[in-house]
Amino acid sequence: MKSTALTVRWTPWRFVTAFGVVSLLSDVVYEGARSVIGPYLATLGASATLVGLVTGVGEAFALAGRLATGPLADRTRAYWPLVLVGYAVTMVAVPALGLTTALWLAAALFIAERAGKAIRGPARDVMLSHAAAAVGRGKGFAVHEALDQAGGVAGPLLVAAVLAATAYNYRPAFLTLAVPAVAGMLVLLWLRAGVPDPRRFEPGPRPGAAPAPSGGRLPRVFWTYLAFTVLTTAGYATFGVLSFHLATRHVVPLAVVPVVYAGAMGIDAFAALASGWLYDRAGFRVLVAVPVLTALIPLAAFTTTVATAVAGVLAWGAVLGIQESTMRAAIADIVPAARRGTAYGIFAAGLGAATLVGGLLTGALYDYSITAVIVTVAGIQAVALALFLAAVRPATQARVLRR
Repeated sequence: MKSTALTVRWTPWRFVTAFGVVSLLSDVVYEGARSVIGPYLATLGASATLVGLVTGVGEAFALAGRLATGPLADRTRAYWPLVLVGYAVTMVAVPALGLTTALWLAAALFIAERAGKAIRGPARDVMLSHAAAAVGRGKGFAVHEALDQAGGVAGPLLVAAVLAATAYNYRPAFLTLAVPAVAGMLVLLWLRAGVPDPRRFEPGPRPGAAPAPSGGRLPRVFWTYLAFTVLTTAGYATFGVLSFHLATRHVVPLAVVPVVYAGAMGIDAFAALASGWLYDRAGFRVLVAVPVLTALIPLAAFTTTVATAVAGVLAWGAVLGIQESTMRAAIADIVPAARRGTAYGIFAAGLGAATLVGGLLTGALYDYSITAVIVTVAGIQAVALALFLAAVRPATQARVLRR
């Protein structure tokens, strides 16, 4: 009877959509904060290098921390406890930014928020991969990401409105984010009660109740794919550095910075849907857009011409959308179900280390010379493109075998 209720009331699409609503509300919270973290840290005395370091370390925690939580999810299959704890950490840390003006504490809270994402990330992605298997992984992850980024648009706009209404006072802006934080946790608890075991959604033999084996090698194609991802991300600037440029060079008024970020999140959602749809039809070839767009970002974003700089930030959003949807979906197509948590953890760890390098590298080079940023990033992406061309055929073959 329980299985029938799950089939009738909780279809795979409903599960993906409901989880998307959770992500939407959580994105209102942490993307609202992230949209102004660069200028906020700057008001507390941070340099571009420090902003790049803090945001890079934060992203490294969000991604590299999954090196531990991914295998933990595979061993224990405690998907829901990990997801609940991870979201709770984020929902507390962000509003707390409104209670401090100390640079070190603000930086610590930002990093704590990112750590919450590390706790929940692999377990959430494994659950989504089971539901998305029934609807098309590209589309499933893309719809989740699109809903996620609806919050990514709303959060920065909410912060921008509060900043404008309070003469650029960050305290009420951060505290306002407690409202969607509470709402997100309530929806998550409702979803947990409705779908205690999302593994039932995946077509084919149902996974057994015994813990997944911890041994076994990940496919060789996974490591090639990871190497491409790490290399292309190592030249990808964090928004903290981009927003630092927009604010300190007076490219746009401070209150407009989160609006620009909201625009990038809108492009993120569009890019996720478009790349997900194309992925289900054309496969890994669609990912060639990542190194190409990444090479163009600093060339445009670090100008002082408003239209060009904004275009660069929008390109940044497009790359983020592909990273967080289609590049995640691809993991489930090349790695067996029993090892997906580990694969997502290792993948995110590599991505996190590369993000740390990207944030610190672009921040330090920015302090030295914008031209140096442009040339260095272009060189990194040229090598990444060559690696991608070498990896696309075995990745495509692995995807076919998994289907």
